[in-house]
Amino acid sequence: MNVPASPGPRNFPLPDVPSVVTVGLPHLTSGFDLAARLDLGTHLHVHGPLAPMTDEQLTSLAADISLLGRGGAGFAFARKLRAVADAATRRGTRPVVVVNASEGEPACRKDTVLLNRAPHLVLDGALLAAEALGARTLVVAVTRDSTEVSVRDAFAERGLTDRRIRNRGIRARIVRTPERMVSGEASAVIRAANGGPALPPGRRERAAESGVDGAPTLLSNAETYAQLAVGARLGPQRYARTGVADEPGTVLLTVSGAVARPLVVEAPSGVPLGYVLQLAGAPPLLQGVLTGGYHGSWIDAHAAHDAAVSRASLASFGGALGAGALLPVGPDTCPLGEALRVAHWLAAETAGQCGPCKLGLPAAAGGLSDVLGGGGQAALASLREAAQGAYGRGACKHPDGSVRFLLSALNAFTDDLAAHVLGGGCGRPTTGLLPLPGVSPRESGVPGDAKLAVDWTLCQGHGLCADVVPELVRLGHDGFPTLADVSVPAHLGPRAQRAVRRCPALALRIEQTSARRTTAPPVRALDRRRG
Repeated sequence: MNVPASPGPRNFPLPDVPSVVTVGLPHLTSGFDLAARLDLGTHLHVHGPLAPMTDEQLTSLAADISLLGRGGAGFAFARKLRAVADAATRRGTRPVVVVNASEGEPACRKDTVLLNRAPHLVLDGALLAAEALGARTLVVAVTRDSTEVSVRDAFAERGLTDRRIRNRGIRARIVRTPERMVSGEASAVIRAANGGPALPPGRRERAAESGVDGAPTLLSNAETYAQLAVGARLGPQRYARTGVADEPGTVLLTVSGAVARPLVVEAPSGVPLGYVLQLAGAPPLLQGVLTGGYHGSWIDAHAAHDAAVSRASLASFGGALGAGALLPVGPDTCPLGEALRVAHWLAAETAGQCGPCKLGLPAAAGGLSDVLGGGGQAALASLREAAQGAYGRGACKHPDGSVRFLLSALNAFTDDLAAHVLGGGCGRPTTGLLPLPGVSPRESGVPGDAKLAVDWTLCQGHGLCADVVPELVRLGHDGFPTLADVSVPAHLGPRAQRAVRRCPALALRIEQTSARRTTAPPVRALDRRRG
């Protein structure tokens, strides 16, 4: 195999539909060699018809193929089916089926690829579940323009509509969610489907009991429904011929980071992790790999060499399959500096509805910034305290996933951590290879790729900016602001502008920047003023 050369810095988002590579026989990606998008006729030619099932048959199938949710949590799909069926029977109401393709994580594209290229495979699984449960409403939540167009075309090809037609089986509609990390959370999708904002509601409710329109709701992500459709066609025995015994079938993965090109890979469970990374052109010498995406866990180079792509194998090395994202980090960048960029972004992604998230995550990201800025062991202790204070206390799972990401970086890159805490830093730049989203000026109200900046000749440390937008500004120990090194997200644009207007010394501003290399460690606010 010819391995592409290691790439330079990448400071741009992933494409909507990256290139797709299949290891072994394709299941989910069957027919991708025939067309860029499988319309209904091509889909039926490739996969064949799908026979209906009762809820008992479908639940048994999901259990027999050990189908787990592929959105990150890995919840058993058979248990979801049973819970929704039981709730619908007990309440005497029809349930709702929801496809969660609200893929707002910058490092994930597998569900987008499925709905853009094989939308009918996803709809097969969702409609199979809807018919088995007696549902009359199907909701598909999407994030991107291209995905919405593909799903609308698929609805038209099947004659699905949201209009109530007499003697018509099911109504189907699309819900559009913003490209935000928290908008893909299950309760946020349900809230959006009910006409509210695509944000977690601040209280945890079981969708199986009360979801869309208060009805029992079966919600799972796009790949899960596609796997269900594949399992229904193959049957448990043929499905189990691929992959490892306790996690049969294939896995869809998004591979980016230090790679020659980002890929979506379909591979049998159990394939060596190193082989998948090699397919994408990852460098032979790695510092570590982020597994499971930005709510996942880092593993070091030794673990990456020995691990296989399965939940059990990755977990045994401290990693996670999560949302199926893999991001290797090569030797030319500071891994903790890369983690800091994402930590700032995760802090800015908060829904702003609870203190552990709105205040705790910026404090944790700021703690890592202090560590990389030469704060020593005291800064490291403060970082751990801030991170642990946010864990387990949020209104949704965003704080927990963000803290897991941050603390696992400290555990995976111990040599780099020691260099920053005990020495003068690792000496490597932060090249920005972990993808983060671009920001549209139309959405944010600020220039594209814009950041907050401070004129240190004017700043007097009033601290009003930290009160207005704590996700992007915090006060250092000296009382002067420290800014998150992250573009102003669209949802924080108005508050960032308000912070600029409220600065009594006119020291705060919004600056448009271009993609550039940054260095680690970052310069602290106090050092800037004295420089």
